[in-house]
Amino acid sequence: SQSGQQILSSKLECVQSINNGVLAEAKCTESNLVTLVPQKGSGAKTQTQASLKLFQVETETQYNKVDSKDLYVAGMLYEREETERKVTGGEVTELVWKLCLAHSASFETTDLFMTLVFELRHLSLEALKAVWQRSSFKCRDNWQPLIDALPSCATEACVVLMKEIIASGEVEEDKVEYFFWSFSFIPKPTSGMIESLAPLLKSPGASQSCFLGVTALLHRFCSAYNSCDGVPAVQSVMRTLEKFLGGNCSVQDSEQLSEMQLVLKAIGNAGLAAASLAPVLSLCASLKTNPVEIRLAAVQAFRRIPCSARVSASLPAGD
Repeated sequence: SQSGQQILSSKLECVQSINNGVLAEAKCTESNLVTLVPQKGSGAKTQTQASLKLFQVETETQYNKVDSKDLYVAGMLYEREETERKVTGGEVTELVWKLCLAHSASFETTDLFMTLVFELRHLSLEALKAVWQRSSFKCRDNWQPLIDALPSCATEACVVLMKEIIASGEVEEDKVEYFFWSFSFIPKPTSGMIESLAPLLKSPGASQSCFLGVTALLHRFCSAYNSCDGVPAVQSVMRTLEKFLGGNCSVQDSEQLSEMQLVLKAIGNAGLAAASLAPVLSLCASLKTNPVEIRLAAVQAFRRIPCSARVSASLPAGD
């Protein structure tokens, strides 16, 4: 205040009683004085008293020891007990209907959606196709629960269905991009997934997400399996990418330049699978008639290729 008088004055006093290292009792008194007018001694005062007292100590609870063999480490995302019963396509279709009718921001919707993801994992490709035929409808606000659940399913059957949905052109572009993005996070890719997705790289106007999503899945597959370059599905993808390079990565215009940069980035994504392309990449990087952007992209494509393949690719041919 202008007179320099303190407006709020507070005070807290506590007395604690400790017995054998344990807090037995605590008494606290708190007082607050608020000065309303600049006159000494006037104002409003509040006083609060609190008292805590220890009445009893429970005896130590005995816990049964758990065998360490019964324990396991698991992620917190989508953790749920596996169902023993047979999941049917009809049950999954009914779940989609329930999701459409549930309120969008409720706990019920969250639980139903998680159940949908887990039950999709138990369906064969034939059953999934039948569910798609019956459940591809949109709910209010244009929501398609099945479209949003499929990327979290991560089984081979789900990936094949997603590929067929992409190829059919039945869903909007943003959902297609969502599908491709999800391929990068499939924890256990199979050769069947790669075999199914490989033809998408040859489709006219294949998007950046298509190239990067498929090759990221390829990298994860090859990181889990030795000698993945001998798998026919992997070889199919690499042959497709190699054709785009044209032997030396030469380009004629800005459109071809952009496409070549994308293909080289996808090859870098593929990692171990791209070892067979090391000689071509080496030529693309060393050819002085290639634009600097292409030569740099060819060098960067080596980022996940094993050193042994890099060295053999860079060695000059014999005289």
